Amino acid sequence: NTFTDREWGDGKEDPALFNPSELDAEQWVKTLKDAGFKLVILTAKHHDGFCLWPTQTTDHSVASSPWKDGKGDVVRELRDACDKYGMKLGIYLSPWDRNSPKYGDSEAYNDQFVAQLTELLTNYGKIDEVWFDGACGEGPNGKKQVYDWPRFRKVMEELQPEAVLAITGDDVRWVGNEG
Repeated sequence: NTFTDREWGDGKEDPALFNPSELDAEQWVKTLKDAGFKLVILTAKHHDGFCLWPTQTTDHSVASSPWKDGKGDVVRELRDACDKYGMKLGIYLSPWDRNSPKYGDSEAYNDQFVAQLTELLTNYGKIDEVWFDGACGEGPNGKKQVYDWPRFRKVMEELQPEAVLAITGDDVRWVGNEG
C-alpha cells in the first residue's frame, strides 16, 4: 500500500508495484532496539492479500514483484535483522484476503490460510507473537468467510508453542474497538 498511497488495498494491485529498492530491515530493527523495544511485529499480509514472503499459496506476493528479481523475502530479512540485534519477532497475518478467489469458500480458504500460517511458523525460526484480528468481509462469491479459529490456534500451538497469540486468542485481548 506504500506504493499505491492507500491505507488498504483491494487485492487487485499489481505485484510489480512492489519494489522497495532501499529496504533496510536492519535499520528498522536497530532503531527499535535503540528506542528500547524488545519485539518487532511485521504485517506479513494485510487485507489486500499481498504476501511479503515468497509463499506457495498465491502469486500475489513478493515472488511476483521486480524486487530482487522476485527472490526477495521481507520476512527473512526482518528475521535475520532481529537475530543480529537480539530482538524478538512477531507476525501479523490478516485473516481477510481480498485477493484470494477462495475467500468466502470457508473450507478452501481456511486451508489456504493454514498453509500461509504454516509457512510463516516453520520457515523463519522462533516466532514470539502471532497477531490476528477478526477482519472479515465477503468473498468474490458474495459469502462471508467463516474462520476456523480453533484450527488456526491448534496450528500455532503445534508449530510455535511458546508464541503469544494476540487479539483472537486467550493470551492478549484488544482493549478497545475499531472506533
